[in-house]
Amino acid sequence: MTTTSVGAAEREQVAAELREHDRFLLTAHEGPDGDALGSLLGMHHLLSQLGKDSVMFLAASEFPLPIEYRFMPLEEVFHEPPADVVDRVVICLDCGNLDRVPDDLLRDVLADGRRRVINIDHHHDNTGFGDVNLVDPTASCTAEIVYELAMMLGVTVTKEMASALYVGVVTDTGKFMYENTDARTHRITAALIDAGVDVDDIYRRLYENVPIEKLRLVSRALDGIEIVCDGRVVITQITSRDYEVTGSGETMTEGIIDHLRSIEGPSIAAVVREQQSRGRATRKVSLRSMAGEIDVSAVARAHGGGGHIRAAGFSSDEEYPEIVGSICAQVSAQLGE
Repeated sequence: MTTTSVGAAEREQVAAELREHDRFLLTAHEGPDGDALGSLLGMHHLLSQLGKDSVMFLAASEFPLPIEYRFMPLEEVFHEPPADVVDRVVICLDCGNLDRVPDDLLRDVLADGRRRVINIDHHHDNTGFGDVNLVDPTASCTAEIVYELAMMLGVTVTKEMASALYVGVVTDTGKFMYENTDARTHRITAALIDAGVDVDDIYRRLYENVPIEKLRLVSRALDGIEIVCDGRVVITQITSRDYEVTGSGETMTEGIIDHLRSIEGPSIAAVVREQQSRGRATRKVSLRSMAGEIDVSAVARAHGGGGHIRAAGFSSDEEYPEIVGSICAQVSAQLGE
């Protein structure tokens, strides 16, 4: 299948790197979502088919994963960098900057320049931190880019590889409803389905196997909704008390922000959730821009985070009222007020 995208020279360079080297370590951004995990698995299958020594790595602190992704076959993932990490080419997938690499040890290993780093991503604000950078903001997700590399390298897309990449596509496009969905996305999706993806099974696993504890958490989050910043921001917080009362946990917060972004009127939606077992008060903030009027990636970057114009996030040590005030200030600044 032929696809049209930017970065043809960069794709050729990455393909050459994958042919040339024999040992790789694959990782993705902290708090991995469907695209990060799907791209990780997809690239692992790609390299394995090429006869390469491929190791997947996600820090132990990332587990357990959100319940939506626990069906994915990640048993082979290392939770600590392997002893020979310095001898491997490191491939960072769906990772906008080095600070989002999910482990201090690996981050330090990458930063000291002792090995070759390949950066494969689709975030428009990617910092280009790799020795080789394949960053295509026109791709709906990193999984698309991995698929195109497989086609360039003559790799047969197996059912297992297709299923992993499909998870990346369907989640990062919001079930094909976000504006990053285009004809290229649907062509690649069709090819993945032809390769054996069970669409119904994956949909049910991602969106319909919901524990009652999660629904109770969603209920509390919706009950706490506030509309602030002169009606421009809809926001809610999820506290440790919410987890305790509902019998849920932080891994059950996936998708809550989608309920907020459906509300009529506000320009952006935000969910602020407390992170558990961190030894100090830390909050993770997810942001969505409803109509694209506000660049939420700029809001996130102001707090050390990042993402896309319409979907981004950051972590903060501030209390909830300070976070609300800061978001409102950033929104007002973008509107020139």
